[in-house]
Amino acid sequence: MAQMKASQALVKELSNWQIKHVYGIPADSLIDGFAAEHDLVRYIQVRHEEVGALAAVAEAKLTGKIGVAMASVGPGALHLLYGLYDAKMDHTPMLVIISNVATGMINTHYLQDMDEDELFSSLDTFHRQVSDARQIPQTIRAAIQSAYENQAPSVVIIPDDLANQTIEYDALPIQHQTRQVLKGSKEQAVATASLIKQAKRPVMLIGNGVRHAQDEVVEFSKRFSLPVVVTAPAVGYLPSNFENNMGPQGEIGTQPAYEAMHMADLVIMVGTSYPFMRFMPSDIKTVQINCDGEALGEQFPAIQMVQADAKTYLKQVLDQQNEPLPVSKFLRACQQARVNWLHYLDARVAARPDGLLTPEAVLRAANELVTPDTVYGLDIGNNTVWSTRMLPFGDGQTMTMSSWLGAMGYAVSAGIAAKMSYPNKRVLTVSGDGGFSMVVQDILTQVQYHLPVINIVLENGGYGFIRQEKAMTGQSDYALKFMNANWAGVAENMGAVGLRVTDDASLKHAIAAVKEHLASGSDRPVVLDAVVTDEAPLNTTSMKLDPDKYSDKMIGQFRAKYQLDSDHYPALRSIMNDLD
Repeated sequence: MAQMKASQALVKELSNWQIKHVYGIPADSLIDGFAAEHDLVRYIQVRHEEVGALAAVAEAKLTGKIGVAMASVGPGALHLLYGLYDAKMDHTPMLVIISNVATGMINTHYLQDMDEDELFSSLDTFHRQVSDARQIPQTIRAAIQSAYENQAPSVVIIPDDLANQTIEYDALPIQHQTRQVLKGSKEQAVATASLIKQAKRPVMLIGNGVRHAQDEVVEFSKRFSLPVVVTAPAVGYLPSNFENNMGPQGEIGTQPAYEAMHMADLVIMVGTSYPFMRFMPSDIKTVQINCDGEALGEQFPAIQMVQADAKTYLKQVLDQQNEPLPVSKFLRACQQARVNWLHYLDARVAARPDGLLTPEAVLRAANELVTPDTVYGLDIGNNTVWSTRMLPFGDGQTMTMSSWLGAMGYAVSAGIAAKMSYPNKRVLTVSGDGGFSMVVQDILTQVQYHLPVINIVLENGGYGFIRQEKAMTGQSDYALKFMNANWAGVAENMGAVGLRVTDDASLKHAIAAVKEHLASGSDRPVVLDAVVTDEAPLNTTSMKLDPDKYSDKMIGQFRAKYQLDSDHYPALRSIMNDLD
């Protein structure tokens, strides 16, 4: 066996697992191994550990391979919690490596002596502090195996005096566990097909579990005459131009998706444990298909629960229905509602409230920058709503977001990870000014590593998503507005390309400038800072439009508030009635 420093053995073990990047701020003796073995694993120096943790989890979400972040003792370790909890809540494999004070200083009230093991135990996943340098590579190995097996984060804590001790190390072969592909029975598939055919208004609801079943989802929708509603994290798994795609439902949603779900008599939930099902009408029946048995029945009672892989089971049900069902009146009405919705978005693109651009206008213009291989990094907030409504999907584009935790600052971090992982793909991030200002310092990371990421900032001077929630309950927006910098100017000072957009002319100029910049082969990142109206996006959490459920007065008030006239945007039920 070869002798080397334990910190080198750590890096070699990471390389053994085909890990290419580790994100963090170097400190303590762990970094010495990366310095010695820099040809094996690239250490990406970020400007804030929080960004490193989010970049690591974004890399895992995009590639399916474990993301790795590293930090020093104490404050550095604490900053990683943001990304760790995102990984935990989004069921993402992640490894965090943290220094601790030297073994002789632990529990002696020494400088930065904190109980890191206790702190990270709340993650309820693999967390282990080594006590001997010889344990380091085998602990790293066990942590990675656990992260993959449980699709969760693992934490390894290494006291500072152990990393540079000499140990013996030889890499062991990696044996990836082959996951059993779960499938349903023929009886279950027959029952599912029968339930769909018996329903009058069936809807398909898809989540992240359909990542590898995108073709099957489209075919299933066509053959069984189903409108499809997507959860926000799964927006990229269904083509934007698919006529049965109603978009996402809920606060990050669309009118046709909301109405389809609330008129449905059967919802086929595929690959999702949609948390907002609990707010759906109680008389809706559900069929739930999920490879995670614990997710079945978790959010809503079901008349059929199938623990199975989405791709496999959808094929099984398709085998029970060789010919497409006739297009139902309900689906035709949903398709018309979708067309009306697209006209609504066109109107928002053209609108100029108080002479300001709308976010829809900025993102429609940004469509010109999108290529079939574009990777989107989306932040959290109203910018997520506008992005899922306006960005194109279906030609190979992929997207990552902080789904369950809702971590602000995710987009810029994800942009770093996306460009590191896919250097030949176009990467576009969308942030609000609130989330962007939390992590703007790491535009320097994009500059330093020559990452030509396109960063779009929708600047409206406040925490818009929270303001909207407050307004819905009659509360004030106290402390929710803020002063902005000229983010384009800040970007220029950091060495990036900064473009400030305030009107149609500057927007047109900025898009042309970005195109020219990309065509030149420049490796500088871009920050397109767009000053937009602070109008909130149309609230689709509760749409009072259905004449069978709401009074004329309530419908009239809702339409007046959101400028949804009945001639252009009729209720789904009204469209159905007109088809009689």
